Amino acid sequence: MRAVLMAGGSGTRLRPLTCDLPKPMVPILNRPIAEHIVNLLKRNGIYEVIATLHYLPDVMRDYFQDGREFGVQMTYAVEEDQPLGTAGCVKNIADWLDDTFLVISGDSVTDFDLQAAIRFHRQRGSKATLVLTRVPNPIEFGVVITNAEGHIQRFLEKPSTSEIFSDTVNTGTYILEPEVLDYLPANQECDFSKDLFPLLLAKGEPIYGYVAEGYWCDVGHLDAYREAQYDALHGKVMVDYAYPETSVGIWVGENTYIDPTAQLHPPVMIGKNCRIGARTVLEPGTVIGDNVTIGNDADLKRPIVWNGAIVGDEVHLRACSIARGARVDRRSHVLEGAVIGPLSTVGEEAQISPGVRVWPSKQIESGAILNINLIWGNTAQRNLFGQRGVSGLANIDITPEFAVKLGAAYGSTLKPGSHVTVSRDQRSISRMVSRSLIAGLMSVGINVQNLESTAIPVARVALVQMGVVGGIHVRLHPTRPDQVLIEFFDERGIDIGKGKEKKIEGAYFKEDLRRSAIDEIGTVTTPARLVSTYITAFEKHLNVEAVTHSQAKVVIDYAYAVSGAVLPQILGKFACDAVVLNASLRQSPLSPDEREVMLGQLGQVVQALRATFGAQVSANGEQLILVDEMGAQIRGETLTALMAHLMLTAQPRGTIVVPVQASGAVEHIARRHGGQVIRTKANPTALMQACQENPNVVLGGSGDMGFIFPELHPGFDAMFCIAKLIEMLSLQDHSLGQIWSDLPRTIHRSQTLRCPWTVKGALMRHLVETTPQERLELIDGVKILGDNPDDWVLVLPDAGEPLVHLFGNSQNRDWLDATLNQYHSQVQHFIDQA
Repeated sequence: MRAVLMAGGSGTRLRPLTCDLPKPMVPILNRPIAEHIVNLLKRNGIYEVIATLHYLPDVMRDYFQDGREFGVQMTYAVEEDQPLGTAGCVKNIADWLDDTFLVISGDSVTDFDLQAAIRFHRQRGSKATLVLTRVPNPIEFGVVITNAEGHIQRFLEKPSTSEIFSDTVNTGTYILEPEVLDYLPANQECDFSKDLFPLLLAKGEPIYGYVAEGYWCDVGHLDAYREAQYDALHGKVMVDYAYPETSVGIWVGENTYIDPTAQLHPPVMIGKNCRIGARTVLEPGTVIGDNVTIGNDADLKRPIVWNGAIVGDEVHLRACSIARGARVDRRSHVLEGAVIGPLSTVGEEAQISPGVRVWPSKQIESGAILNINLIWGNTAQRNLFGQRGVSGLANIDITPEFAVKLGAAYGSTLKPGSHVTVSRDQRSISRMVSRSLIAGLMSVGINVQNLESTAIPVARVALVQMGVVGGIHVRLHPTRPDQVLIEFFDERGIDIGKGKEKKIEGAYFKEDLRRSAIDEIGTVTTPARLVSTYITAFEKHLNVEAVTHSQAKVVIDYAYAVSGAVLPQILGKFACDAVVLNASLRQSPLSPDEREVMLGQLGQVVQALRATFGAQVSANGEQLILVDEMGAQIRGETLTALMAHLMLTAQPRGTIVVPVQASGAVEHIARRHGGQVIRTKANPTALMQACQENPNVVLGGSGDMGFIFPELHPGFDAMFCIAKLIEMLSLQDHSLGQIWSDLPRTIHRSQTLRCPWTVKGALMRHLVETTPQERLELIDGVKILGDNPDDWVLVLPDAGEPLVHLFGNSQNRDWLDATLNQYHSQVQHFIDQA
């Protein structure tokens, strides 16, 4: 059998270790990852290896050559012009693959029994078998669900946190029959997980998953790289050590001198041709490469030191990575998680703080303290983007220096000379952050249309009218008043998708930032008549005659955040009376209790003025809570049902788009009016995209997120929602309270449990495996269906917090209470036992 070793990766998330080295050639216990894979293949009786190369191909070819010294036959296929993807590079060598073959990723450390997987493949008569494993946190990987026989039922490539439905993941090792390559186009970029496997599943081809026992670590980022070293050194994975074991737990290469006064605490590995000075201490977990010099009185606690490095006297290294040829001079400290790139020098008595990365060939002055704030680095910031945009504590996580870099990272994913909009709410923190983003954008040659303080709906409309390639909006987080939220829009005004998010994250973390020449620095323009542009679009999609005829009186509470205050001047044009409350700007955010008090006051004003209704507008013009003519509050699922009823009454047989957790009352309302309901994942981008991509959508969103009117723009818009309410109440000749009282009464409840990140995937898999397939719905989270269409329970992992949400829906209160309690207990028990 032949094996294809996919070794084309550049290891961007291992930078700066991989600036001059492809990721498969990064050393684990002083041997490249690729060599450990070759040894694994040999142990499993596979001696013909074809390596597909792209990034720095000569590094691997020069190391392995024809493979004879490593006991295998090595051949190479180089993607010359552009990477073809995981499947495309294999399709490229289809002529060499005339029998069952194995594909294995070049950037993972494993000791799987590949022969057992091959036997499974042949016993099942499979055309494609994915080797799977179970991991505590599957968010970085492709998640897979199989039935009892191993037949793949469903998989999802690199899910968001809320999409996790299993902890069984794709390891990048596949056993394939050559005919599956016929499904792939020649000379085109394509991927096994995204393109080939879904196609095989759709075509009904036998495709299986084999859950392997043993160790597996995807060396995808710096933390995983260090952990793989420590695991290998402690014997958690079967690998071939490069040197003999001179005493228990200590491996030393030839021609290495260790001073008799040095202390070595196993397990420790030291390469060949090294020098270890007097009184130096090497703590358990320390790995020293070849040709390394360690001075006297040094203190090394679990560092990974590559070939040719020089470590001076009295140096302290703490769980860090010192790359090839780097030099750390006397009395310096390199602390946990820090990385010193190849050929860099850390001067005497300098300190490199935890998590700091020093790129290749840099000079750190003596006595310097390199203390870059990397709150967004290390662990939490492997993903900049959360459920919605980039968020963090104001002026702690989201600082001017962070925003400059983020703006430059976003701009570096665009063509030089592109135009984008930048807008914000009226808070001082948002002004500071937006100006920093603008500076970053300009530095990489992006031209900025600065919309300044603008409601988000206005910004979305203006963006489309200007024909720019995207936009950024900065505001206080709608549910976390101590946080700033930075949102990115595409050219249609829709929140950007995951693919674009990943590109921005890649540019940010690998610091792959374009730098423009002086004459190419971006420009800043402040466009005029933004509100006029919005009003023109607003009026075009409103029944002006109905609004004018209504002579409505509306009370609007802006809750001391007045960016959305364009509505009164619009309504004034149509003979409507808009009474405005709390329209001054307050820099300190409101607490939830203060908002509730203001809602009560709004209800009193509505009653006193005998107004048509009242609305509290929030989230910079995107969200609202209604108050009817009697002062009663309409919010959440009730508001969702109300808006669905009003829009479908006005436009029967229309389509309503709601998130997966929305109340089942929406389906009841749609059936009354011959309409249709589409449910999406519980994130704003999914809602916006569904509203744009499906025909005849008259409304999208929910009471908690806001409402989308696709004919106006693709985002949420509380201002247009208020105007449409006036229009529809006038046409239907009913008060808000009357319509509300006639809505179907479906019972909808929610609960929230704390759940560690590492448990979420296993919890979702447990629910999927313990629920009959015919009762499962996996749009987002795990929805368990009851006997009646209205009966369901949804278990939805939170995308931004260590939480799991339970939603229940039914018309039968007893069923809902019993079932919700059952799943609450089941989920809590699973979390407690994990």
